[in-house]
Amino acid sequence: MKLKKALLVFGMVVFILSCATNPFTGKKTMALVPNSQLFPTAFAQYDQFLTDNKVVKGTKDAEMITRVGQRIAVAAERWLNANGHQGYLKDYKWEYNLVEDKTVNAWCMPGGKIVFYTGILPIAKGETGVAAIMGHEVAHALANHGQQRMSAAYVQQGLAVAGNIAIKDEKSRNAFNQYYGVGSQVGVMLPFSRSHETEADKIGLYLMAIAGYNPDEASELWKRMKANSGGNAPPEILSTHPSNDSRIANLKALSPTAKAEAKKFGVTKFR
Repeated sequence: MKLKKALLVFGMVVFILSCATNPFTGKKTMALVPNSQLFPTAFAQYDQFLTDNKVVKGTKDAEMITRVGQRIAVAAERWLNANGHQGYLKDYKWEYNLVEDKTVNAWCMPGGKIVFYTGILPIAKGETGVAAIMGHEVAHALANHGQQRMSAAYVQQGLAVAGNIAIKDEKSRNAFNQYYGVGSQVGVMLPFSRSHETEADKIGLYLMAIAGYNPDEASELWKRMKANSGGNAPPEILSTHPSNDSRIANLKALSPTAKAEAKKFGVTKFR
């Protein structure tokens, strides 16, 4: 009973503090760390990363990354303004950098700080592929996925502490820690992360279409990502990301809807 009471109290506190709203879904999201604290930390970490790595400047590829990023950011602002979220981006400070690194990856920190590694460019195969990646990464920032993941981690840790305080018997406490660690990771945290990836895929598809890029290319991009992985991806249930096949099917199914969304903004032809 003590454990249940402790967990209930902790859950109520979390619920009260979780007051952010995802503008793209309308759903309440966990926001235990406000953006006013998160963004400055992210910006400082981003600046340090650029200092520690080789940033590519003045090349056609670097200019393309900036150009695509700016178009996606404009598309995001257009969508947000049209859907009643004026001023949502006021604290975002968009920045796009290409970094010399063979890793096949790109990422966006909270607040709009984006990095593309040169290793992903051959997979992108041009500007539209870059737009598919950029839209996905920007979507993570717009939906505050970083904030949600950090909040979820705090909840996970807090429940673990509450359980250890409430359970006095050492044997039972050890069993709780063992099962809670695996159960919360596989049953909660990993599905939570996968849901963010799926959400970012959808939002990113809309953004690239509104920016004038053909959303059909997103599923083609992931076919190339699948081929590049060589089939070495872990089972979906143990991964932070959906399987390549799931993403390809989902993106392909959503492409007509993204085109319809772009049409609302007068975009009917795509690059």
